[in-house]
Amino acid sequence: MVVVGQRECSVVLAVDRFVRVIGAGSSRLRSRSKEHLSHPQRRQRPPSNSHSSSTLRAYSTSDVISEDYLKPGVEYISNTVNPSLLPALTSLLTSSPNFRLYSVDMLASCEYLPQELTECVSESCEVYPIDEDEVPHNVIKIDASQWQFDLDGWARWDMPTDDYYDTQDVPEAYTSYDGSVVWNFIHEKIAFKPNTFECGSWRRDFNNAISGLHSSISCHILMSMEEKIEGGEEDVEGLVFKDEFDRRLGTKDHVENLYFTYMLLLGAVREARHRLLEDCESDFDGADELRSVLSMKMWDSDVIDCAAAEMRKHGTKEDDTFWKARMRTRELMRIMNCVQCNKCRLHGKIGVLGLSTALQILLGKSGTGVDSKVINKLHRVELAALLTTTGKCGRAVMYYERKIKEGF
Repeated sequence: MVVVGQRECSVVLAVDRFVRVIGAGSSRLRSRSKEHLSHPQRRQRPPSNSHSSSTLRAYSTSDVISEDYLKPGVEYISNTVNPSLLPALTSLLTSSPNFRLYSVDMLASCEYLPQELTECVSESCEVYPIDEDEVPHNVIKIDASQWQFDLDGWARWDMPTDDYYDTQDVPEAYTSYDGSVVWNFIHEKIAFKPNTFECGSWRRDFNNAISGLHSSISCHILMSMEEKIEGGEEDVEGLVFKDEFDRRLGTKDHVENLYFTYMLLLGAVREARHRLLEDCESDFDGADELRSVLSMKMWDSDVIDCAAAEMRKHGTKEDDTFWKARMRTRELMRIMNCVQCNKCRLHGKIGVLGLSTALQILLGKSGTGVDSKVINKLHRVELAALLTTTGKCGRAVMYYERKIKEGF
């Protein structure tokens, strides 16, 4: 699998400082600033570092997988995992406040990009906190007790406040926001530059994981865009869905990395499930449904672990350099503050934390791989983000496979 496009990036972090213009907020800090994570959403010429592979219109799912170690996992996902896991996981993620509510700082300043970034002027970019009396006291108490600052840890979630956002009220969707500047920064400045590592390096796996997260977000944008086009909504006038599909998922690498990231997340859940089942013994909302999800027979197959096993194998070769992975997950979370669409920022931060939590489980809290078999109790927000991101990647894979069957 040639690492190009979404996976081409450099190590050097930009130092341009940016002070965001903060819109008038309510007493509960309801942000009117528009900073969020989205794929490039307007029809535009792809950036110069985009994948150069041919489009996917004529390819089946099996055609886009070039890595032999992934192929059994792809088949298992399509035939076993998604049909059994996604209905139960979706029910859990949409019913329990423990997996729907996130306290996010919508007023945090962007530190890496100039303030000329295009704002999202659409009302669909905005999100509002739910009323305080709708947030279970137990959620607030747990988040306050679990939040901590690790100087050299993995991605840091925002310090919790009274403002909580419900992902059931604001699902990931097309908003007309153009996030290409942020994505270009991620792929060029935060991910690893291809000439700095060999083929069998965990750095390559890290880049692929970021690329796969990007592709998952693209799929959810496409789902929403397709619905809006069919409904004749104004903000999608002039968009040609097939062109958008090819632009966003138009190379083999885009799709192969989507499967890679999904399998990485599945591998992390599988790795941590016994500890999570122990935690289910505590009395919290959604424990029964979580126990049901984690007890499925599909988790017993080693095929689920193929991507995670590959990353672990690569990681043992350079176990003294994983601090670079931890640093990059922190920078990924910070760059989300440069996204000027609040709905996109919310979901972008959840996705970054979900991926970071998976890496923490697979490589260990220290990132050295030495303590990877010691699964610490996950924070509520880490578990919620991990399962939410896993579910999103699963739905993205299912959507892609359906569109390919339809001839895209």
